[in-house]
Amino acid sequence: MTGILRGRRALVTGAASGIGRAIASAYLAEGATVTLADRDHRVTAVTDEVGARRGVILDATSEPEVDALVARMVDEDGGLDILVCSHGILTQSPTVDMSTEMWRETIDIDLTSVFLCNRAALRPMLAQGAGRIINVASQLGIKGGVSLAHYAAAKAGVIAMTKSISLETAGRGVLVNAIAPGPIETPMVEGIDDGWKRDKRAELPLGRFGRPEEIAPAAVLLASDPGGNLFFGQVLGPNSGDVMP
Repeated sequence: MTGILRGRRALVTGAASGIGRAIASAYLAEGATVTLADRDHRVTAVTDEVGARRGVILDATSEPEVDALVARMVDEDGGLDILVCSHGILTQSPTVDMSTEMWRETIDIDLTSVFLCNRAALRPMLAQGAGRIINVASQLGIKGGVSLAHYAAAKAGVIAMTKSISLETAGRGVLVNAIAPGPIETPMVEGIDDGWKRDKRAELPLGRFGRPEEIAPAAVLLASDPGGNLFFGQVLGPNSGDVMP
């Protein structure tokens, strides 16, 4: 490792497992001071395992909890340099059968909570004149997916929001980008129908799903200086060839 994030203060949500944990571990390896956040109580054990600054049980849909965590980091760490939003849920239902409750839950967790985290992080970042925000979206936000209209809509919203915020903040030193992975071998994807996963693997030019540690380098790049300095409003696509925009 090169230590390219040494001295940077990072908050990673969804860090108890999967992509979030992999990104947090990669940031720690590059010298960053990292706070892990997740609604899963396992985040406290993961914090000890990876040696992070702190681990916080967070409901990212709660505006008071999100604002309080960012305020705590600013108070105790002196600022916030990097935010990675990698939390989310993934459920399935044909649109005709989808309950309004399922739709609302997905939009709330996969989109609205990302807005809350971005907004909270922007306050100290803009005040200090520097920062990086990386929102984990999905290639399904670009191409859609059968029985995943709610999830695809939320992730498309994350992509559009990322581009919009980046236009507001790039001139003030805060660069905002997204990563849109393809299917990744994570606990979230484990719960998806086996037939869907079989068919999906057959569609992919690489013939396999990715691994969380194969996503983390993109997050390191976007957070780094000078590597990420010219990226803003971009959507990086480590997706096994599923989408080629």
